[in-house]
Amino acid sequence: MGSKTIIILVILFVSRFARAMKDPDSLDDFFRDYACAKVSRPKTGILYNISMPANFSGIEIMFIRTKTRNFWRRGANFSTFQIPPGILPMPFVKRFDLMYQNLGNWSSYYYNVPNYTLVTPIVGLLFYNATNSSTRNSKLSPVVNKDPILVHFPQISVSENHKNVSFQCARFGANGSVELTNMTLENACVTRDQGHFSIVVPSPPPAAKKREKFWKWWVVGFGVGIVGLVLVAFLGVVMCKFVKRKRIGQMERQSERSETLDTIWVGMSKMPSATGIRTQPVLESDYVP
Repeated sequence: MGSKTIIILVILFVSRFARAMKDPDSLDDFFRDYACAKVSRPKTGILYNISMPANFSGIEIMFIRTKTRNFWRRGANFSTFQIPPGILPMPFVKRFDLMYQNLGNWSSYYYNVPNYTLVTPIVGLLFYNATNSSTRNSKLSPVVNKDPILVHFPQISVSENHKNVSFQCARFGANGSVELTNMTLENACVTRDQGHFSIVVPSPPPAAKKREKFWKWWVVGFGVGIVGLVLVAFLGVVMCKFVKRKRIGQMERQSERSETLDTIWVGMSKMPSATGIRTQPVLESDYVP
């Protein structure tokens, strides 16, 4: 392979990566290209877990190559997907690749349903042609003749606002199409086609969100107000005690300055002594004429 061919392949890979950051359909093609680059010659019946680049941290990608006749007879249990026998890919090929995706924390970035909230990660099941390497990115359409495909979701994250609401299964098809169906099995959805799947619940109306937000702020404001009043009362009591003590101290110092006591020695001890009385006592008889 020449240097020009390598440069062209790198440019194509980078351009697909740029489109994958915005478009879910291009994201599938990018994952397929990346998986084929990681495993150039996959063996039939071997499950390959693809480690993703740091740009897509949290996303899980797996694929397995299978023979069509074996798949028709046995079906497959592929991660969260339970695929029964009696399913054929169309157009018919001898071998095809089953690709599994779990978008994890990237789910709401690529997929959303207006007025609904995702309560599980987005998982995907896609059929790809594996007979001809030149058409490795061509998707196949499964034909379900008997039992449908089951999609299991082991964990459903539901907030307080979404309790006691009806769960619905969402299938995301090509070109942004969304199909909603009632959830008839516990933690599982039923489908007769490939695509991306999740469980959704109705989002609370905006008015309810505003009331909830107002109530939270009211509770916070009430609590802050109570704490503020307690602090103001405490500071008031402290200031009153401080002013009272300061006044008493000033009065004591003033009284000490206005009445100076002399000191005398009694033995080996020095003791305060009051000054003499200014007006000497006089007998009343001295004033008698």
